[in-house]
Amino acid sequence: MNILLIIIAIIAIALLLTGGFVPALNFLLWVGLVLLVIAVIVWLARFISGRRSV
Repeated sequence: MNILLIIIAIIAIALLLTGGFVPALNFLLWVGLVLLVIAVIVWLARFISGRRSV
């Protein structure tokens, strides 16, 4: 699960950069933001719940 979270965060950052640099692909900016918010929510849920599974 932790690897998946890292992959989602990397994809979100890549989409944010792509959406910011290429105005024609502006929708990727919103997709990146949504993925980043989802990654943060999942990370917070795992951090608050206290599960330490690898």
